[in-house]
Amino acid sequence: MSNETVTLFVSAARTVTTNGADQINRRHRGVVVTIDATAASATPSVVFTIEGKDPVSGKYRTILDSAAVTGIGTTTLRVYPGIVAAANTAANDVLANEWRIIATHGDADSLTYSVGASLIV
Repeated sequence: MSNETVTLFVSAARTVTTNGADQINRRHRGVVVTIDATAASATPSVVFTIEGKDPVSGKYRTILDSAAVTGIGTTTLRVYPGIVAAANTAANDVLANEWRIIATHGDADSLTYSVGASLIV
């Protein structure tokens, strides 16, 4: 088995909270998520959350929240068992069988971003 990459959000200007599609984890233990914000208007504030889905209830649990992204730049989030946990950047956890990303917008100001993921064995 090898590492796998996936596009979660194509680059676009967004102003409202967006739920990413459920992703199926094919036996990977972790993920590195890269958020690339390339344009901002006024004072956007977006928090990106990696969530795992419970297979029985269908409810989501938070694995990791980013700090608010407020302008252009690159943000990296890591989930992997055994890594050193760090607030808003890294979680010592196993990636769920089903998972997703949510981009929660704190206001209506536009932020242009893409989100990609590298699943890690």
